[in-house]
Amino acid sequence: MIPPTHFLISWVIADATTKTRRDRALVTLAGVIPDIDGFGYPIENWITINWDTPLLWHSEYHHILCHNVGFAAFVTVAATCLSKGNWKTTFFACLTFHLHLFCDVIGSRGADGYQWPVPYLLPISNAWQWTWSGQWDLNAWPNRVIGIGCFALTLWLARLRGFSPLEMFSSKADRAFVSTLRKWWPRRDSPASVIS
Repeated sequence: MIPPTHFLISWVIADATTKTRRDRALVTLAGVIPDIDGFGYPIENWITINWDTPLLWHSEYHHILCHNVGFAAFVTVAATCLSKGNWKTTFFACLTFHLHLFCDVIGSRGADGYQWPVPYLLPISNAWQWTWSGQWDLNAWPNRVIGIGCFALTLWLARLRGFSPLEMFSSKADRAFVSTLRKWWPRRDSPASVIS
């Protein structure tokens, strides 16, 4: 799956399970951070287009550096420290991290048919690779449906609860977004939606 879909899935889980802005951010980021090992894609793409010798930073390292139990342990410990020992936040950060890996196993096949295996036991062992023969393409309709569904759910939750993923970046932008969302989509029990 693409990073925005991972982000939205993780946000929905964070929204439903945590109470503070910081904890929602930790749970959400834990579900996206495995894709940091895809950092080399723009560089590899640019060099492949403009130079004769490719630099395979994405091809060689994506799903290797951060899609494994070693990095999961690191993220879980970091979530524990940053949440000040909140076990619930730690648990859901670990869950969204592993949900990211699961989603990649079921829906991240490349356009060329390459299955992105998840070498889960790294850095301890490369013996076990998570794969699934039914893995659908990255741009397949199930990924789109999941992404659109999570986006719609995120809007609904923002309207209902009064905060959105924007709170991770700016409280002011989040308040403006939620206010606008509530104007466009008033609650049935709000005074604005009652017809006199």
